Parts: sequence; structure tokens; C-alpha cells
Amino acid sequence: MHYSIAIDGPAGAGKSTIARSIAGQLGFIYVDTGAMYRAIALHFLRKGIDGHDTVSIEAECPHIKVSLDYDEAGGQQVLLNGENVTPFIRTEEVGNMASVTSAIPAVRAALLDLQRDMAKRSDVLMDGRDIGTHVLPDAFLKIYLTASSRVRAERRYKELKEKGLACHLEDIERDIILRDRQDMSREIAPLRQAEDAVLVDSSDMSIEEVIDTVVAEFNKKKQHTTIL
Repeated sequence: MHYSIAIDGPAGAGKSTIARSIAGQLGFIYVDTGAMYRAIALHFLRKGIDGHDTVSIEAECPHIKVSLDYDEAGGQQVLLNGENVTPFIRTEEVGNMASVTSAIPAVRAALLDLQRDMAKRSDVLMDGRDIGTHVLPDAFLKIYLTASSRVRAERRYKELKEKGLACHLEDIERDIILRDRQDMSREIAPLRQAEDAVLVDSSDMSIEEVIDTVVAEFNKKKQHTTIL
């Protein structure tokens, strides 16, 4: 039996950081689905395609291949048509484009089979917006990780300032709120908490506390399932 953990939640909730650490602890393969959507978004930006031009986006999808690789340290690398684009996909521009284009059915279909196949072959931990509700509806454990928009904005602000990038806290929070609205209102697989997901609000929690909480939930369910 292969175990799968789905961690969903809004932008800036810390899903990637948390998921990567937990996957390492449990020996799971970490699948950053958000990074995969960002890679596709980067492709559209490079091609000069408008995020709302669904006709052009659908026509371009067959020419896009996104895959994952891992470096010697086990770090996940995102490949776009064979190019390692990991260093280029974490900008606000790419994130905003991904939020728009990820709602387009052709974009989601391009990645869905790949993501589900990974879960069939290995123990995986996936994070995203619709993993527990759509990609892996039968995931062994589902977590909905969130935090207030202000806290998420402050975390992002600190991250950008440490990189020496100019930014404004109010602008970041406004973008986060807009992305939440887009993710929650899209027609295809909107962001929402699955009925059987465990809610974890990290607003007043450290990274270590969130990790411990999720690992405890996994171990508790695994023990309970074994007993049954």
C-alpha cells in the first residue's frame, strides 16, 4: 500500500515549506503541484500569451511538458520542456499568472494524469489548491493549511526583503486576497477545504509546530487504520 498526504490551502500559507519537511521526515516523495502550474505559467509569459486568452492557451498546452527531477541533495527541480526552471518560477508575476491560468481546464488536464500516476507508484505528499478535493480525492490524509491574509503577507514580505527585493506589505496582502478570491471562485476545482480534511490554522504557530501537528495526524490515522 502506498500512502498519500494532501495538503491544500491558500497562497502563502507555508504549504511548500511544511510539505517538503514532512516528506523528508516520512521518506515520502514531495510533489509541489503549485510549482508545476507556475512552470506552465512561466511558459505562457515567455510566449507573451495573455492569461485570459483561453484559445491561445489551449492551443499551446500540447507543446508543454512539465516534469519533476531531484538533485543529489533530494531537492525537487521543475523541468519545463527539459529546462530546469526552478530558479525562475517564484516571482509574483509568475504566481499571479499561475493563479489565472490554473483555472483553465486544458492546463489542469495537462498535469492531472502525471500527478495521479506519481501517487500510484510511490508514497507521496502533494500540496496545492485542490489535491484533496480533486487530484487525490482518496488521499490517506488530507490537511487544509491556512493563515490570515495579514500573516501570510507578512511572511512573504519578510522573505522578499531578505532577498533584497523592493516590496510593500499592503500591496502583497492585496495580491494575496485577490488570489484567494480567484482560487476560491474558479469553476474548475476551486480552493476549498475537503469535508474529511483536518484544518490547521498556522497564524499563531511556528513551522515546527505545524510540522509536528501534521506528522501526529498521519501517525494517528496510520495506527488507527492498522488496528482496523
